[in-house]
Amino acid sequence: MKASPEFRKQLEGYSLTTAEILYRMPDHPAILQSYIWQEYDIFPDFPALKKFLEFWTRTLEGPLFRVTVGHCKLIKPAELKALGAEFRLH
Repeated sequence: MKASPEFRKQLEGYSLTTAEILYRMPDHPAILQSYIWQEYDIFPDFPALKKFLEFWTRTLEGPLFRVTVGHCKLIKPAELKALGAEFRLH
């Protein structure tokens, strides 16, 4: 059984990154449209997001207004809590 590419990326330090991209409609510049982008990316540089935004500005007609980014590591170190008690299993 092979691990999925997404799982391998998480083990390499990638985190799930979500960006809300607000852009102006080409035909109606006063109207903002929202686009949600989600991919595994590396915090804090976000090379995949930067590459996508470069593609957007080079290729698409809707000028960017605002980009809001959120990210979360899905694989984290285990958290342990000491309970101050001893349990015995027989």
